[in-house]
Amino acid sequence: MKNFVVKTIANAGALAVAVWLLDKITLTGDSTGKKVGTLIVVALLFGLVNFLVKPIVKVLTFPLFILTLGLITLVVNALMLMLTSWLADKFDVSFHVEGFWTAVLGGLIISVVSWALNVVLPDGD
Repeated sequence: MKNFVVKTIANAGALAVAVWLLDKITLTGDSTGKKVGTLIVVALLFGLVNFLVKPIVKVLTFPLFILTLGLITLVVNALMLMLTSWLADKFDVSFHVEGFWTAVLGGLIISVVSWALNVVLPDGD
């Protein structure tokens, strides 16, 4: 359970950095508390998408992983971020990613920051 909480916090931090760096990834809220709550909800959605959908997409695109030497990972991460944005819209959460290339850059930022935070934060194992 502690590992789940740490990963969610790392995802929320990574999403916050992406929102801060990229103008086309938006997160709206009246107060800081609402923005933090929205970030946690989006981090949970993003974690759920990565847990359920990403493995299926990776299996289906395995030949492309080999052909592109793993660079297709950027596209898969962008698609997962866009799916998270779509789900956030359906659940009336104020998070939006505008455009594919913004999602590619956002996915790259989220991957790097999340990895760094997971290295720094304790994982409970």
